[in-house]
Amino acid sequence: MGHMVTEILEKRGIECAGASEDIRSFDPALASQCVVIDFTTPAAIRENYKFLADNFKAVVIGTTGWDDIRDEVIEYFEKAGTPMVYASNFSIGVNLFMATVDKLTSLMAETGGYSPYMIEMHHCHKLDAPSGTAKSLAEIVDRNLGTHVDIQSVRCGEIPGIHIVGFEGDCDRIVLKHEAFSRKGFAEGAVLAAIKADGLQGVWNFKDLILK
Repeated sequence: MGHMVTEILEKRGIECAGASEDIRSFDPALASQCVVIDFTTPAAIRENYKFLADNFKAVVIGTTGWDDIRDEVIEYFEKAGTPMVYASNFSIGVNLFMATVDKLTSLMAETGGYSPYMIEMHHCHKLDAPSGTAKSLAEIVDRNLGTHVDIQSVRCGEIPGIHIVGFEGDCDRIVLKHEAFSRKGFAEGAVLAAIKADGLQGVWNFKDLILK
C-alpha cells in the first residue's frame, strides 16, 4: 500500500515527505507540516496513535483491527485538535456499496421478510478475519434490521477483496457484491482523504466525508 500511495502522490504532483516503518523516527518539526497516511498493523496503531495525534498536521488511518479502542482513539484526536480521517476501506466503490447496503436494509426494516448473510474473501496474507470492511457492513445490517449477521471469511491466493451481502426471502433472494480488481482503489481513496484532511476540523469516517 505504501508504494501505491507514493506512486499516486507522484502522479498528482504531491510531494511525499518520507516513508518509514517506524513512524516515531519521523522528524517532529517536519511532521507538523505533513498529513500522514497510515497503513500498518493493529498493534502499530495501538502503540503509535498518540504520537500521530501529537505530532502531525492531520492523520489518515487505513489500518483496521482497532475497533475495540476506536472511542479512545477518537477522543484523543479530538482533545489534541488534530484532524483525523479513518475507514475500514478507503475504496470509493466500497463506500458507495456501504451506502447502498444502508439504504436497502433501511427499506427492508419496513417490509420485513428477509434474512441476511455475508461472505468476504481476501488474499492469504491478510492478518484480520473478518475484514474491517465486513465488520462495518455488518454494523449497518445489524443496526437497520435489528438482527445479527454471521460473516463467513475466506483467505486464499492473492484475492484483493470481495464482499457479498445477501438477503434470503421466502420467494426470492437479493445479492449485493463488491469486488476490488486491485488494491489501487484503496490507495486512491487514502490520498483523496489526505487532501481533504488538510484544513479539516475534527474526526471523520471517510464515508461520511465523501457522501455528506
